[in-house]
Amino acid sequence: MRERIDIAVLSRRTFIIAGAAAAGLAPFIARADEPAPADTFTQSQDFKQDFARIVGSAKPIEGKVSVDLPETADNGNFVPITIMVDSPMTEADHVKAIHILSTENPHAHVATFRLSPVNAVARVQSRMRLAKTQDVIVLAELSGGEVLMSTTRVKVLIGGCGI
Repeated sequence: MRERIDIAVLSRRTFIIAGAAAAGLAPFIARADEPAPADTFTQSQDFKQDFARIVGSAKPIEGKVSVDLPETADNGNFVPITIMVDSPMTEADHVKAIHILSTENPHAHVATFRLSPVNAVARVQSRMRLAKTQDVIVLAELSGGEVLMSTTRVKVLIGGCGI
């Protein structure tokens, strides 16, 4: 008893159309061997060291720091940032420093701004470079030893400093 094997012959046009359709759908097909994307980004070793050095034994407190940073940066080479800390800026209660860290840049420490009561307002404005989509962490050191923190996720479309 012989089994009959049917071989279908596709035209070149049918083959190309089927291949293009499969390639177009491939990104939308979930694969069982790939883990689901994480909600948080990885943190470089450089970020972890800089964060620990700045924070020390203090526990960062969320709040009182407002960060104006675009959700999507069209170009990672030039990302504007404005930081405002709610502080009376008196001799007894003021912001001593504002630190900007990035979780996945080649060098996590982006900038530090030193302030004093002479500043009257705890507000800084600058531009930074982001290598790729990541979280930007802003830490504000207060004169009383507390550390305030804000986290903002920025999606970088092109450019950057290490894609």
